[in-house]
Amino acid sequence: MDFEEILKKLKENLLKLVQDEYDDFKDSGEEVVDDFLNNSKEKLEKWTNLLANKIITLEEYKWLLKSQKDLFEINALYSAGVSKIRINKFKNKAINTIVDVVVKIVL
Repeated sequence: MDFEEILKKLKENLLKLVQDEYDDFKDSGEEVVDDFLNNSKEKLEKWTNLLANKIITLEEYKWLLKSQKDLFEINALYSAGVSKIRINKFKNKAINTIVDVVVKIVL
């Protein structure tokens, strides 16, 4: 499993999500996504490896992502004054995007 390839796909898909959700962040969308991935990379890699090696199930993978949702840092959105409600909606959509990308590549 090439985790760098997974990160590349995650970045593409999450960047599209940011651009679709936040018109006012089209110019800084890459910063938002980079922050998110950099702050989450270590856990994402660990959990994705566990999933790829069938040590955990897809449901357990989803649970791990959701359980850590509040720890995902999205500093660019916070500093720009985006409401916590909108950020939490983004986090939920980001988790779904992560699952979709990982499933296509790993399973």
